[in-house]
This record gives sequence, C-alpha cells and structure tokens, in this order.
Amino acid sequence: MPAPLPPPNFDAAAAYPQVSAVRAALAARDWPALRAQLAEPDPHGRTVLVGEVGDATDIEEFLRGALAAQPEDPVAGTLLGAYLIRAGWRIRSARRAQYVSREQFAQFFDHLRRAEQVLIEVTARHPDDAAAWTQRITNARGLQLGQAEARRRYDQLAKHHPHHLPAQTSLLQQFCPKWSGTWERAHGFAQECAAAAPAGAPNAVLVVEAHLEQALDQDTLGKAGTHLRSPQVSREIHEAAQRSIWHPDFRNGWGWLWVRSTFAMAFCLMEEWPAAAQQFQAMGPLGHEAMFGYIDGDETKQFQRFRDKAYAKGGLA
Repeated sequence: MPAPLPPPNFDAAAAYPQVSAVRAALAARDWPALRAQLAEPDPHGRTVLVGEVGDATDIEEFLRGALAAQPEDPVAGTLLGAYLIRAGWRIRSARRAQYVSREQFAQFFDHLRRAEQVLIEVTARHPDDAAAWTQRITNARGLQLGQAEARRRYDQLAKHHPHHLPAQTSLLQQFCPKWSGTWERAHGFAQECAAAAPAGAPNAVLVVEAHLEQALDQDTLGKAGTHLRSPQVSREIHEAAQRSIWHPDFRNGWGWLWVRSTFAMAFCLMEEWPAAAQQFQAMGPLGHEAMFGYIDGDETKQFQRFRDKAYAKGGLA
C-alpha cells in the first residue's frame, strides 16, 4: 500500500514567488519594495497580489500613509480599498445574516463605503486599472447595489481587459441566486466569458464554477453528483475542459491552481476519476481550496479525501 500523501499546500507563495516578496515588504512596512512588486504587468497577477495585501491585518495606517504621500498612485488607492473591503468582511464574518449583529453590519458597511470612496478616485483617474475595478465589482455585491450596477462596473473593466478572470469570477457570484441572481443568468454569463476567451485560456472554468455552485446548492453530495452527471451538464464541463485545461495552449499562469482544483472537484463529483487524478497530479503537492470547503467547511480535509480517492480509482495510486 502506498504511503499516504501529505496535506495539500494551499499557500499561494508556493506557486507564486511574488507573494513572498509582497509579504516581506508588508512585514517591513517597506512601501518602495511593495510598490515595486505591484508593478506586475499581468493584470491577473496584479489583482492576485492586491488580494494578498488586502488579506493582511493592521495595515490601514501604513496604506493611508502611502496614499497621502502619493494621492494619485493607483496602487496605493487600490491596496487601501482592497484592505478595507476585506477588513469589513472579517467584521461581518461569513455567518448567515440572522447571526450577524447590528453593530457588525454597521461596521461592515462603513468599511465598504470608505473603500468605495477610495476606489472611485482610482478608477476615475485610471479607468484601465483591472485590479481596482475588480475590487469595485466585489464591493458592489457587499453594498447590495444590485445586478445592473455590478454589470456596469464589469463592462467598464472589460473595455480594457475583456478576459479578466478575477473580475468575471466576482461577477459570477453576483449572478448566483444567493446574491439575488438566477441560475439562468449565472450560466449565461459563464458561457459568454468562455466563448469569448481565446482557446487555451483559463476562463472556461467559469462554466464549471457555475455548475458547481448549482450542484452544491443541493441538499446532498449525491444530488450534486446527479446534477453534474446529467448529459447536458457533463457535455458543457467537458467542452470547458477542451477549451482550457485540456487544450495544448493552456499554461500554468496566474490562477492556475484554482482552475485545476475546480475542475478536479467537478470530475470527482462526476465520478470521472482518471480525469480528476490528472488534475491533482498536475498540481503535485500544491492545491487550492477552490470550492472544497462548500462540503463541510474543511477544505483541506475534503481536498485530500477527494485526491486520495481520485488516485485510487483513477489508476494513479
């Protein structure tokens, strides 16, 4: 019997060395070093790094100092906006609304409104800033500004970056029923993005994400698998794989772990074990929590459980 595999490494720094440099600059409160890392030319990569900064704690004073020194710098404004959004969500927590106190909601909306003020300035001066617009799309959801406003923000971004996956993922969430959308709109948007992106691009993963959202909205994993294995859904997921992870032009660029992990989870629920095992194998010791936490809240345990099963049943044990 083969030795059990170690838990997956979900640390973004293991896949993207720039993340370690960003963390070091933050720890040292070294603005020039941080600013240099955020000069990443790839819009997707810059959005990922903005999110990494946003997830840090106790850096508001540092970021406000940087913005005060350079008020027209889009990086300083975007980082402060991202930080305020995530700090607000930490206060609100991920609990259902009925378990969130009035004071938590008040602080949550205060943080999001302050973020909005900063990000409006950034996008007004720099309308092609993909990272800033992505934050504003997410913020529209938190501020409950509605489907039309979220789409308007995305369309402004798409004028300059028509295939910006982080923004597309954020808007897809807005279009799901849990945010007052519909499955029809969510699937329609996912298909729209997949069809428009170049072959080999990662964007077709949105088709899979939308179906996983609907499948995992079911009461049981069994029902989720039934949804994904239906002929039409199965065909759409296979087509998405052909356009992305199975295409010869697919590359492990920014976001690749999330893309492969999402496909791996779908293939597991579809009981297509060789296809799932191929994706786990492509990730090696790395992984992404993707949507594995939707099952019982423990994404590491579920990722490992599905990976072990895929290897055993997919011929890679």
